[in-house]
Amino acid sequence: MNYFLKLSHLELEFTEYCIGQIYKLCNQKDLIEVLELNIQSDHVHLMLSIAPKYSISSLMGYLKGRLSTRLFHRYEKLGKRYWGRHLWSRGYCVSSIGLNEEEIRKYVKWQEKKDREIEQQQLDI
Repeated sequence: MNYFLKLSHLELEFTEYCIGQIYKLCNQKDLIEVLELNIQSDHVHLMLSIAPKYSISSLMGYLKGRLSTRLFHRYEKLGKRYWGRHLWSRGYCVSSIGLNEEEIRKYVKWQEKKDREIEQQQLDI
């Protein structure tokens, strides 16, 4: 089964590190595959294929918890910016994918391009 996930509050400057860590964390679990991944300045779009033996809430707790621990360890300045070590929002959006998997993949890829266009327009003002 495939899922589309949206997480919040991530700094853009850590994108490459976060991408690598998300792949590593998913590879540590059996039968989890990253299908699409797009990290933006304030959220993450992540499309995964996961085995039915995993609950979504447990997987999200694992990803959000482990990634935030690694980020706070590597980037100490995050502790000052995110007082109380609350990097992620409390929730996440999950949607199972059926017939529209290709459309979801396109959306995840398109979202980064659209955000860049908006940022460029704001710089031009």
